[in-house]
Amino acid sequence: MQYKKLKKTKEPKKICEVSATNDDKLEKIKNSMIEEQKIKLLSEIFKALSDPTRLKIIYVLSKSPLCVCDIAQLLDMTQSAISHHLRMLRNLNLVKFRKEGKMVIYSLDDHHVLELFSQGLDHVNHQ
Repeated sequence: MQYKKLKKTKEPKKICEVSATNDDKLEKIKNSMIEEQKIKLLSEIFKALSDPTRLKIIYVLSKSPLCVCDIAQLLDMTQSAISHHLRMLRNLNLVKFRKEGKMVIYSLDDHHVLELFSQGLDHVNHQ
């Protein structure tokens, strides 16, 4: 197997060329670190939001509370598939539901969910 010799680029290095730290600043940051349990939960929320179908569900629920059959029709998916995604979102407190007779109506859990979605969309539109 032959390796090609790569040309050196004149791009500036993206790492420090010396090893020096600001111990006071680092100590303040270290003391303010978020608890591991909260970081893990936040990671789970971002994992859930990394799925395009779940983002679509968040979007349609941002417009109006809907039942599973309405969401399934809007997204052209089975009710079973939508229920699976809703269960994950519900377990992370991103959506909630209420019963109206025989219907189960889903909505966003609170305004923070819409803010997460909106901030992400704003970032995408900004690029």
